[in-house]
Amino acid sequence: MKNATFKFELQATHGRARAGVFHTPHGAFQTPVFAPVGTQATVKAVTPAQLLELQASLVLANTYHLYLRPGDSLIAEMGGLHRFMNWIGPTLTDSGGFQVYSLAENRSVDEDGVTFKNHLDGSIHRFTPEVAIAIQENLGADIIMAFDECAPPYDREYTENALSRTHRWAERCLSAKTRTDQALFGIVQGGVFPDLRTRSAEFIRRLDFPGNAIGGLSVGETKAEMYAVLEVVDSILPEDKPRYLMGVGAPEDLVNCVLRGVDIFDCVLPTRLARHNAALTRYQRLNLVNSVYARDPQPIDPTCSCYTCQNYSRAYIRHLITAKEMLSATLISIHNLYVLINLTIDMRQAILKGRFDAFVQDFMERAKTGQ
Repeated sequence: MKNATFKFELQATHGRARAGVFHTPHGAFQTPVFAPVGTQATVKAVTPAQLLELQASLVLANTYHLYLRPGDSLIAEMGGLHRFMNWIGPTLTDSGGFQVYSLAENRSVDEDGVTFKNHLDGSIHRFTPEVAIAIQENLGADIIMAFDECAPPYDREYTENALSRTHRWAERCLSAKTRTDQALFGIVQGGVFPDLRTRSAEFIRRLDFPGNAIGGLSVGETKAEMYAVLEVVDSILPEDKPRYLMGVGAPEDLVNCVLRGVDIFDCVLPTRLARHNAALTRYQRLNLVNSVYARDPQPIDPTCSCYTCQNYSRAYIRHLITAKEMLSATLISIHNLYVLINLTIDMRQAILKGRFDAFVQDFMERAKTGQ
C-alpha cells in the first residue's frame, strides 16, 4: 500500500468563490468541479471513454449500493473500484449514510450504528462507522466519507441528537481508517438551524480532515435556506481544505453555491433527467418527448459544443424516445453532463480572471429569461 499526499492548492478567490486543485493518487482535479454519479460503479448510459471526452475529472460511486450488490469484497478481489469500472481518474465514495436514511426500510439507529432492511431483498444489515470505513477501504476510492446520520431538515430535536451522534461517529471513522492512499472527509450536518450548523462546522474543523463535506441539504428545504446554511458553514470551515456539497447539481445551484464557497459537487440530476427525456441548458429544461420537437432540426442547444449537439437534432432524439431506443438516454446524458461540467469549468476561469461577479450577474439575468 503506497503512501499518498492529498494536497489542496487554492489558486484564486473572488469574494467567497474559489478556484483550486486537489491532488489524489489517481491524478489531480481542478475546482470548482462537478462529479458525475456512478451509483453502481457506472455513470448510467455513459462509458468511461465518453466521460473523459466530457472532461469529467472526478466520479462518485455509492457505498450502500455496492455493498449490497455486487459486494465490496468482490470489488476488492477484482482490484478495487478503479480497475473494476475501468475509470483512470480520481473517485469518491459516500459512506452510505444518506441511502440508509432515504432508501433502507425499518431503520433502527443507536449509538453504535444503524440496522436496516435491504430495499432489494428484505435482508437485515448493519452499518457502523467502522463498517462504513471498511467497505470504503475495500472499494478503494481516492476520497471517502465519514459515516453520518442525515436528519429531516426541520425536526430540531432529532437533528440535534443526530448531530451529536454524527460527531462521535466522525471520531470513530478517523480511528478506524487504515489506508494511507485514501482521503477521509468529515461531514457537516445540522439541518436548517444556523446554531447547529455552526456547532457542527466548528467540531468537524477541529478534527482536521483533508477535506470537508456539507450534508443534509437538498432534502426538502428551500433554496434560500440552503444558501443561508452555506453562508454559515463557509465562514467556519478552513480555507485550505476543499468543501464538498453533497447531492446538489442544478445549474442555478452550482452558481449560487460556488458564490458561497463550495468547491465540489455531485448529483444524479443530469443522467436521471436524461432517462426521463429532459435536457438541460444552463438556463432552462426541455422535455424532448413533446410533439413540438417532432420536426425540429435544431440540436438540443444551438450554442452547445457537446457530441450530441454537434451531431443530432431534437427531431432525431425525440424519435429515439418515442421508439424507446436506449440511445436517447445516452445522447441526452452526454449533453446534460457536458452542461454541468462546462459550467464549473467556466466558473473556474471566471474566478481565475477576476470576473466572477460579472459571470454571476450575466447568468442570473439570462436565467430569468431562460436563454
